Amino acid sequence: MMNKEPNMDAGAGVGRTMSLFGAISVGVGAIVGGGILALAGTAFSVTGPGAILAFGLNGGIALLTALSFAEMAAAFPESGGTYTFAKKVLSVRAAFMVGWVVWFASIVAAVLYAVGFGSFAAIIIEKGFSLLNRAMPPLLLEYHPTTVLALAAVGVYTLQLTLRAGGGGPWINVGKVVVFLLLILGGAWAFIGKQTNVSSAMTPFLPNGYFGLIQAMGYSFIALQGFDLIAAVGGEVRRPEKNLPKAMLASLGIALAIYLPLLFIVSTVGMEPGRSVLEVSRAEPEAIIAIAARNYLGSFGYWLVMIAGVLSMLSALSANLFAASRVAHAMAMDRTLPLLLEGISDRHSTPVWAVLATSGIVCAILLVISDVAVAGAASSLIFLINFTLSHVICMLFRRRSKRRTPFRIPLFPLVPVLGALACLSLAIFQGIAVPSAGIIVAAWLAVGAFLYLKLFARKAGVADISAQIRDPLLLQYRGKNPLVLVPIVNPANARPMIAVANMLTPPGIGRVLLLSVVMKPAAESPESAARQLENAQQVLKESLTAAFRAHLYPEALTTVAEAPWNEISRVANAHRCESLVLGLTHFSGEETENRLEMLMNAVDCDVVVLKAPEGWRLSEVKKVLVPAGGKSVNYMLRTRILGSLWRINKPEIAFMRILPEHLKTEDMKHAWHQLVDVAGEEVPDIPRIIVVQNDSVEEAVLEEAARSDLLVMGLQHSGRRRRRFGELTLNIARKAECAVVLISKGFA
Repeated sequence: MMNKEPNMDAGAGVGRTMSLFGAISVGVGAIVGGGILALAGTAFSVTGPGAILAFGLNGGIALLTALSFAEMAAAFPESGGTYTFAKKVLSVRAAFMVGWVVWFASIVAAVLYAVGFGSFAAIIIEKGFSLLNRAMPPLLLEYHPTTVLALAAVGVYTLQLTLRAGGGGPWINVGKVVVFLLLILGGAWAFIGKQTNVSSAMTPFLPNGYFGLIQAMGYSFIALQGFDLIAAVGGEVRRPEKNLPKAMLASLGIALAIYLPLLFIVSTVGMEPGRSVLEVSRAEPEAIIAIAARNYLGSFGYWLVMIAGVLSMLSALSANLFAASRVAHAMAMDRTLPLLLEGISDRHSTPVWAVLATSGIVCAILLVISDVAVAGAASSLIFLINFTLSHVICMLFRRRSKRRTPFRIPLFPLVPVLGALACLSLAIFQGIAVPSAGIIVAAWLAVGAFLYLKLFARKAGVADISAQIRDPLLLQYRGKNPLVLVPIVNPANARPMIAVANMLTPPGIGRVLLLSVVMKPAAESPESAARQLENAQQVLKESLTAAFRAHLYPEALTTVAEAPWNEISRVANAHRCESLVLGLTHFSGEETENRLEMLMNAVDCDVVVLKAPEGWRLSEVKKVLVPAGGKSVNYMLRTRILGSLWRINKPEIAFMRILPEHLKTEDMKHAWHQLVDVAGEEVPDIPRIIVVQNDSVEEAVLEEAARSDLLVMGLQHSGRRRRRFGELTLNIARKAECAVVLISKGFA
């Protein structure tokens, strides 16, 4: 079955079923609980009671970052998060690398939370059987209970994510928040009852000075990661322009409203008389919250922390699996991951294969790697780099875009600049504190780069070109203003050449520049100079008149040079033109063809050579023939031309392949399927496929070209900077009665 045009709107196919409450739940599920239970002890151990300030400052940095995410998510309310932002504002290659590492980071985060759940659940089960004087189940005794329970949790959530759009019910987060509120209220009651000496408990506030404070911030910032996952599932949120910013800021606010009071209670009433939070956290950093709760609520407090731990790890696991699968799905839709992951369940409207692939990798890591602490540090580093990049992307988008987004950052550009510097500083700290994390990130990037170049580059590039044709503003967001150069000698060719040039430039974004070169006259011939200048002005006048009649409005430039061919290449390179359009009435004369080849090899840009019959009009083209021998090096330029043609008047596009007459039937079928795949990638609609057996390629192409209005052929590339027509291409171009477009991608 033929591949259809890729849908670059990440999240398409998955309905917008998630309410504001559901979106907030994704953020709360990822942020609240797991981070503070795992990292509060580490923060206290390096900076004592100052951990409260460390979390507060991290909250400020997270708020700055959430504002950048909110503006970008409101501008592009699609699934994928930073991957989608990078795709819109940077490039498809940059987006792949961003999506590749963010997918990995979310997968590793899911592994950590699955292991965390297994640890808490194993403790609860063990103590429960101990209280009942019962033996542990053989399954948990034979295998590592933490791993078994972690795999079970991943399995349950995988099933839920495949059967229910929107990631499942958010009520587990409500239960988790209630448990944390009980811990805070119980602490407040104890604080009032004991009349705790706050000054004594909080002294010294920063035992290791400001360096310890910075250390605590670096170690614990990731505890506030999670609001970004809301952007990763943005394609499923109702009224996203309003709800996405609200959900991000609300989830972060809820997290800080729980974290800061709880840290204060742990530092004060949570410590036994005579013992400081610094001393206890250095002895048992992982259990600091449980120890504190037991001190002011007894065994009830301890079990509350255990319940909070189980609920926190489960909700964070669910949120990360949910978000990671949506990143994978968005990448597959853009052809930067295997097409299989794009599949949507007809019954449940969920990206079932993306969910299964994500969960499968999580389970593999759980089974293969016993210690994921270093991988967790790598995940933290990736999120910090991701946050830094989100600020940069937001600034680039605001500078390049002319549209006013539904949500705008206050105090721009101060907020994203401060946020980017803060996140980058924490990322550098993380890289220095855990060097192996940087090595893991670099290795994962290297693997991704290899896979992209070998497996995804072609399809992703074609999909990206298709997206640009459908939404020309993508070029504006990426800071591009394509310029197409059209040298004009014969005004009769101006109209079709300008039409082809306009086809290569997105409406309202790109520009077409007409070039008329005046031969530098001899010093002793002023009359000749005047005639040449008059002729050049007349050529431009007639060319512009023809263009205006066709509602085409190019710019114009006249230059003076000794060698017109050299001047064309100079102007093309000096103006950094994206494309060069050359026009010929007919292909004849070895000297002209040699000069054309020299010109094509002297410029870096794409080259399009047009031979059009008299009176030919691009807007009247109904049938287009594309001879294709396989995966051409010119495929991206060809995709742009065919997509633009389709946008103009939706012609019938036929891909043709000519095979030797002696070829077997099996080889014919294989060639047919190959051509179907190539055509399906490059053409917006279902193309016509022609596979014929003929030992004369020229004869077969000309026979089909006689029934076509336009013939599109690629030029040959031999070596890194060598383009040439080739005798076969020239013969076909000379003899074809229809219009011919010869294309060659640039060297850049």
